[in-house]
Amino acid sequence: MSDVPPRFIDADDIDRFYWTAGADGRLHLHHCDDCDRFHHPPTPVCPYCHSRAVGPAPVSGLGTVATYTINHQPFMPGFEVPFAFALVEVDEDPTIRLGTNIVNCAHDDLHIGMPVQVTFEINGEYHVPLFEPREDH
Repeated sequence: MSDVPPRFIDADDIDRFYWTAGADGRLHLHHCDDCDRFHHPPTPVCPYCHSRAVGPAPVSGLGTVATYTINHQPFMPGFEVPFAFALVEVDEDPTIRLGTNIVNCAHDDLHIGMPVQVTFEINGEYHVPLFEPREDH
C-alpha cells in the first residue's frame, strides 16, 4: 500500500494535459499562439483575445507563494494534517495563481513571497503539480 494519499481528479478533454503532462517532469499550462499569453484554468478559447489557437505548453515550474493557509481540519481521509495549501503565482505570468499544496517545507518556514518550484506527486495516471521551496534560494 502506498503512503501517497489518493486525490480525486476529475479530468476532462480540456484539462487532462495539466494532470498528465508532469510525466516529463515539467509543468504545462494552456497557451495562446495568437496573443502569446498563458492562462489557467485551461479553456478551449483564449480568455484574452478569444482565439481558438490554444494548447498546452511547458513553463519553468517556478513561482512565488502569494498566500497560504495551514489546514488542521482533515477534509479527506488519507491526508495527514496539518498541511499547507497555497496560491502560487507562476513566474511566466504572476496573474496566474495555482491552488496547490506546499511540500518539503516546515510550516514555520513557509511565507508569502517564498520562491517555489514544481514537484509532482504520482497518482495513478496523473502527475499532480505540488510546489516546494526553490533549490536555488
